[in-house]
Amino acid sequence: MAKATTQILRHQVVLEAARQAAVVLSGSLFVALCARVTVPLPFTPVPLTLQNFGVLLVGLTLGSRRAFAALSLYLVEGLMGMPVFSPTGPGGLAQLLGPTGGFLLAYPFTAAIAGWIAERGKQTFARAAGAGLIAELALFAGGIAWLAVLTHSFSLAVKFGLYWFVFAEIIKIMSAAALANGWRRFRKVQP
Repeated sequence: MAKATTQILRHQVVLEAARQAAVVLSGSLFVALCARVTVPLPFTPVPLTLQNFGVLLVGLTLGSRRAFAALSLYLVEGLMGMPVFSPTGPGGLAQLLGPTGGFLLAYPFTAAIAGWIAERGKQTFARAAGAGLIAELALFAGGIAWLAVLTHSFSLAVKFGLYWFVFAEIIKIMSAAALANGWRRFRKVQP
């Protein structure tokens, strides 16, 4: 009897580990799909993409740990040469060292911050939107800091990496918060 119980427990642990791995992989692939929606802007080397939306949604729905793992996996996939980054960039290590590198490297932390804030307190749209806003501040701090290193100018970095994106980022934050909040409600009513 004890041996059968131990085998059942092992089987459950293996199934749960496989489920968690699938969730993390799905999160990284979702962000990769969002990266395919890209609009190059002629006045900045940073394209407008849905990646940030994907990062926020993964963070808000998966929680801090799984979201950090998913976006770390996303970076590893890109470094391995998989076409997961925005198609307007060179891909791989060159993309991480290019104008969007600061944003890309901030993704795991951005998702973790959004998830960490969303995990605490009452699960509301306002909390999810606030979590998204704070996470985006961290994202843009990383992205603009890297652009400042590349351009040797903080004002150019802000011009290239912030001004053109503010309106779109507000829409992404609100959309991710609404979808995450709706997903939580949907999961509550499911048996």
